[in-house]
Amino acid sequence: MNQASSSPAPSPTVSAWAPFGHAAFALLWTATLVSNIGTWMHDVGAGWLMTTLDPSPATVSLVQTATTLPVFLFALLAGTLADRFDKRTLLITINILLLLVAVGLATLVALQRMSPGLLIAFTFLIGTGAAFLGPAWQSVVPELVPRRHLTPAIALNSMGINISRAIGPALAGFLITGIGLSAPFVLNAASHVVIILALFIWRPAPATARTLPPEPMIAAMLTGLRHAAHNAPLKSTLVRALAFFLFASAYWSLLPLVARGLPGGGAELYGILLGAVGTGAVAGALLLPGVKSTFNSHQLAALGTAVTAFAMAVLATVTLPIAAAGAALLGGFGWIIVLTSLNVSAQTALPNWVRARGLAIYLMVFFGAMAAGSALWGQVANLTSVPAALLAAAIGALAAIAVTWRVRLGQAEEFDLSPSAHWPAPVVDTAVDAVPDRGPVMVTITYMIDPATQADFLQTIYQLGEGRYRDGAYQWGVYQDAGSPQRWIEWFLVPSWAEHLRQHERVSHHDKDIQEVIKQFHITDDTPNVEHWLAPVPASSDPKSEN
Repeated sequence: MNQASSSPAPSPTVSAWAPFGHAAFALLWTATLVSNIGTWMHDVGAGWLMTTLDPSPATVSLVQTATTLPVFLFALLAGTLADRFDKRTLLITINILLLLVAVGLATLVALQRMSPGLLIAFTFLIGTGAAFLGPAWQSVVPELVPRRHLTPAIALNSMGINISRAIGPALAGFLITGIGLSAPFVLNAASHVVIILALFIWRPAPATARTLPPEPMIAAMLTGLRHAAHNAPLKSTLVRALAFFLFASAYWSLLPLVARGLPGGGAELYGILLGAVGTGAVAGALLLPGVKSTFNSHQLAALGTAVTAFAMAVLATVTLPIAAAGAALLGGFGWIIVLTSLNVSAQTALPNWVRARGLAIYLMVFFGAMAAGSALWGQVANLTSVPAALLAAAIGALAAIAVTWRVRLGQAEEFDLSPSAHWPAPVVDTAVDAVPDRGPVMVTITYMIDPATQADFLQTIYQLGEGRYRDGAYQWGVYQDAGSPQRWIEWFLVPSWAEHLRQHERVSHHDKDIQEVIKQFHITDDTPNVEHWLAPVPASSDPKSEN
């Protein structure tokens, strides 16, 4: 059962509009669209404002770096918070804080008190808010629609971002020209009010009552990292994301300079180019469900990367604004195909209990590569030229397709990662004080294996070992009895008794399938014997030691 051995079959066609049949999705999608229009107006305003404060390519590219770097720095913490606390409350709180920051930024721009350093600082603060919003927003999507509508829901979310990209930048360009540089920032602040109101209206389904204490923050972050390290489908997605965004970042970070360098270039042309990107992305999102019935996520990501690389090459060589707009349109088309393919691959690789943390790690790679790439291509453009940097990035993106071709996307699209609840409750003697924080805990499972099937048994149980790590174990192993070679012991360690009980809640139907295969190797009539071992309570903590 090699998860990466074959490419998943293409999915059956699902209507691109099916998620709008769910009221909660429609509400949050509409409010997010308005908010994203404000965000894109801010991004255009910030990028263009920096070209007036300091037009150096290296400095202009730092605006993109300041937007994306916070996600790399804070996403894992944000994902842990989203997995531990109520997502709706978290989203409302962060949006209120972002509203206050946006008002402060708009005020300083209106008063003409902005400087390059202050602009980068405010951009970093807004990026930090986005870092804490991202994992919560991403992990909410599967709660709004059924699994069969997940791909079109993700595509519609991306389409919404790009509709806003088609409207926001063009609107910002006209506002900057007609009213002034402060106008986009004022409207961005107002757009936060819309998303806050929608979140107050939204009433998610009541969460399942917790029977265990919440995970400690540091331990929860480490569990998320361990899960990602042993989740092969997610790791493949991260590799492909890194390979794409590192080069595609040149497209975004250098676009303001492309607009400025074209005949008649200015804020309006920059807004038109971003609008063309958004239009291409909307077209891609609408076509994606039909295309996905023919091609799988792995193939679509390669196609989108090639289209994006072609768009960068065209932007590097054209001298007419209309040709640049055509290249921007193609770039948006390629971008949405890759982004949706990666997002679906990441979403389907993660069970609900760790979804926000896993998506946070995906966002760290996404924005970390964008931040590093933006800084890199800004420096390349500074040392050479903008066209040379774009051509180099295009060649790198094409080379990345070949280098990562064997790293498959969508490996877990057919996996059932919902809880199976098939583990029986552990047997605990009344004389044992199995309090939640007692640990570490060792669990052992004894198997009787025919030597003739030993190799196949080990191959399968190593897959199960990856599952133990994904569900919370920090050490795992398997040993053979030297005195009775048919007898094998599987063992794993978890930090506490509460963490082992969480494993009972986390084990998935996919894990169950692997365990059923292992049971077929067990040659006796009884089931494999499971035992739980608790570390002794330290003497200073044992009340009996004081008597």
